Amino acid sequence: MILDLVGGLPTESTQQAFGYPTLFALVVLGSLVPVVPTGALVSTAAVVAFHQTDPIALLIVFLVAASAAFLGDLGLYWLGVRGVRSKSGSRWLETLRRRASPEHLEQAQRKLDEHRSMVLVLSRLMPAGRIPVMLACLLGKMPMRRFARGDIPACLAWAAAYQLIGILGGTLFAEPWEGVVAAVALTLLISGVPSLWRRVRRTQPT
Repeated sequence: MILDLVGGLPTESTQQAFGYPTLFALVVLGSLVPVVPTGALVSTAAVVAFHQTDPIALLIVFLVAASAAFLGDLGLYWLGVRGVRSKSGSRWLETLRRRASPEHLEQAQRKLDEHRSMVLVLSRLMPAGRIPVMLACLLGKMPMRRFARGDIPACLAWAAAYQLIGILGGTLFAEPWEGVVAAVALTLLISGVPSLWRRVRRTQPT
């Protein structure tokens, strides 16, 4: 779903042949390696789809994003399960541990005990919430089948939320590139504000 800032939107045949597979691959990669801004990718794709004549373009973006996020989550969880079962651990499990602070992990474990699989849905919608909850599920030895059942609505809600951001950007601006800029800025703001707030709280004297 690549936007040509000079010529406007790509042709719809190009979008179908190149854009959707690229979106799928990048969201899977972003789910496995949590440094790719997958939310911004989905919002951008939604802006482009909003300006297409194909009436089901937005539906396709939603299905591609949700299925890619689900596949990526399952892949990462499977790698984490292997690490938990291994006596020597694994690189993937250690990566998850490094990305989840003890404070966030403890909070995730407590919420998982209280609310069960519903926490998976909330973790996908909260910035930086997915990894601590996934690690809590791994350390709690949640079966992969149960994790998958809880992750399905989580990925659907996540794809819908970021697609709505893209639709909002497409509605407010006539030019697709303007909508893309607005959608990306909003998704980065949503992702960055909680982290900035935590840093500010740490620097405040007790």
